[in-house]
Amino acid sequence: MRRQVEMGLQVLAGFEDPDASLEQYETPAGVASDILQFAWGNGDLDGTVLDLGSGTGVLGIGAAMYGARVVGVDIDRDALTVARRNAASVDVEARTDWVHADVRSLPVTRVDTVVMNPPFGAQNEGADRPFLRSADVADVAYTVHNAGSLGFVESFLDDSAEITDAFGTTLVLHRSFGFHDDDEREIDIEVYRIEFGRDV
Repeated sequence: MRRQVEMGLQVLAGFEDPDASLEQYETPAGVASDILQFAWGNGDLDGTVLDLGSGTGVLGIGAAMYGARVVGVDIDRDALTVARRNAASVDVEARTDWVHADVRSLPVTRVDTVVMNPPFGAQNEGADRPFLRSADVADVAYTVHNAGSLGFVESFLDDSAEITDAFGTTLVLHRSFGFHDDDEREIDIEVYRIEFGRDV
């Protein structure tokens, strides 16, 4: 299944006019399919998945390909338009909804799983923090960060949340903005699985 999902994600359209202030970079198909395969293996794609800061929909569409019901939320209307087209292109539009909203005021209160590749804070320091705060609408979240962020994420989460798994990989960023010096740059990233405790 992982290979099928990766091949489907490889054909999706990217940002038409990426916004540097939002750190709009594509999540590569290989990275997305690795995250989603791991989530599927843990049973975390069985219910409703929230793609937080969905952009053009790579993670959410991949989750839908695994059979999840997906809600994608992004502040960029143009990116959501691309996400809708992308979902239709791989025949998962019936399992996806795309909502224009800020992650700091989510239109949903409970989902089973969050998937997200939040901004790393390269342009706006702390840009990942609202995403981490909002992820607790789920029982479980998968989140992507710069390598070496484990201590920060653990200290940022409250005592009811626990990082249960972490794995490292690389992310290739292609030249998207005028301030980029290289045609592509490889960076080390880490993916964390977070479980949020619930009050009884």
